[in-house]
Amino acid sequence: MDSEFEHQLQKLRDKIGSKTPHQQQHAAMLLAVEETITEQKAAVEPASYFAALLTLMEQQSGSGSNALSNAIIFLLSVVLPHVSASMLRAKFTTMMAVLSQSLDLASADVALLRSVISCLETVLLAQDASSWRQPIAQGTLRSLMQLSTDSKPKIRKRAQEAVSSLLSRPPPPTAIHPAAHIASRFVLEMLANAKADPQAAMHTLQLVKQTKMLWPADEFEGLCAALMQLPRLNTPYVATLAFQALETVFASAGESLDEDQFRDLLISVIDLKPNSSDSATSEAWLNIIQKGYIAYAQIGAEACFQSLPDLIDLVLPDIELGKSSTRDAATRCVWALIRECIPDSKLGSDGVQAIIKVLAGGLSYRYRESWALVFLLIAALFQRLGKFAHPSMDAVAKEVANMRMEPEFQFKDEADAVLGAAIRAVGPQVFLEILPLNLDGGQSQDNVGRAWLLPLMKSHIRNAPLGYFVSTMLPLADKLSVQSQQFVSQNRELEAKIYNALSQQVWALLSGFCNVPVDILDSFTVGFAERLANEILEVPATRSAICGALQTLLTAVHALAHTESANGPITQQQALAAEMHLAQFAPDYLAQLFNVFALSPGNG
Repeated sequence: MDSEFEHQLQKLRDKIGSKTPHQQQHAAMLLAVEETITEQKAAVEPASYFAALLTLMEQQSGSGSNALSNAIIFLLSVVLPHVSASMLRAKFTTMMAVLSQSLDLASADVALLRSVISCLETVLLAQDASSWRQPIAQGTLRSLMQLSTDSKPKIRKRAQEAVSSLLSRPPPPTAIHPAAHIASRFVLEMLANAKADPQAAMHTLQLVKQTKMLWPADEFEGLCAALMQLPRLNTPYVATLAFQALETVFASAGESLDEDQFRDLLISVIDLKPNSSDSATSEAWLNIIQKGYIAYAQIGAEACFQSLPDLIDLVLPDIELGKSSTRDAATRCVWALIRECIPDSKLGSDGVQAIIKVLAGGLSYRYRESWALVFLLIAALFQRLGKFAHPSMDAVAKEVANMRMEPEFQFKDEADAVLGAAIRAVGPQVFLEILPLNLDGGQSQDNVGRAWLLPLMKSHIRNAPLGYFVSTMLPLADKLSVQSQQFVSQNRELEAKIYNALSQQVWALLSGFCNVPVDILDSFTVGFAERLANEILEVPATRSAICGALQTLLTAVHALAHTESANGPITQQQALAAEMHLAQFAPDYLAQLFNVFALSPGNG
């Protein structure tokens, strides 16, 4: 006998001294059953308890002793989960006949009905498809569904849990439960009477909401149609529950509807869009749109993508006008649409241009209270488009950078997240063509200094060509360092410190460029290696940045060289070649590092 079962029984035995009559009755009945098992010299196991209780229940049938029947059924609800499924199938007819009588007791109390429901749930879960075709099983399910709309909350809640559990776990190997048609017809009947009995309709919606099952294909459209009629009753709570139930039903829509049917269903849902001020209903509607379109993308990717610009345009005002929870739900919805509903084949298409135009509208002043959320969506779009974000989103990046430079702008961190996503998407070279640093006094079209981009870039450069650092960033660092020295000679200490700091910030970018660049063999040349070695020895200020960058490069390359993975920026063979290439510089670097160590103060 398993320890969990024994623990449950011991808790019941301990109630023999309870001051509560029904607890005493449960304990006394258990002790009597155990005495019978001992007298019969039966094995002390769940099956023996089950057999004894079933015999007692049959003996009590029709006796009118409710107290004893209640105690037996309660103990059955404890024992049945530990009885084998084969035994429950063998005793199915007997159990159903006995338990079904208790469901019909008009005087049955709440505790009894909850125990009966638990027993029925356990017995029915053990049955195979053939048992579910028997009238007694189908009738019992209908009774449980009727109880799921009961006026007593505890009975209703337990019945809903049981029905949801049964329908969500069809007997193998079936995917759709054998009693699914019974369930759908019951739901349709309850919803059709929603105007006359809104309370029963709400309880039915709660049941549908928590039941994750595949609904019968031939009744799926009717079920969705019935659910979508409920928001038109202008009863807010019913409308919210209807949308939440639809959200659950949508989980199986892809398996029940073809592409055209799915599109028509989504159009019907869109027509039901609630006012943004109705937060509960709006959030439920937004969740349906999110899950519905993600499912639609699986069966009709092209058609789903073509509908995105208009859909995002419809949802975006909820980010501006809704309450806080509605704004968050709308953001999650659009974020999911961007991530899941733009196919790889469409990343550079005109449809994406339309989506960019809609989201760029969120940068207008009317959205100022929600700019943080709009920035989140723009960052998501950069991430999804990757290199295809250039040149489509160049203007958006410039607009965000300009907003970020405003002295009183309150969303600098959120704007930085957008620009960081842009750096990762298009790479540092393209990014700096869009937004030049303008640190060296050179001429550019806008001529706006953007030194603040350097720390931001440090955190977001990945897998970028090392050659760009060698050809562009390194000369810039040198130029800034020379300018700093010139200021020193002119006794302009403040300017000297500023330009020296800028030079160090450019050097700090090296670590990002060393995070698995794709051009190690071409760009990590003898000349560049010597320059780094000399810098380590002669310029203490850059030593830490260079050593950290080299450690990043060597660690990452070594990991890729000795790991079989198809997802890295370079292949395993390329990594092995890069590792061998870098190994030739090891002796010189070690010599320089030993020199640095020897020259360091305190190493006499």
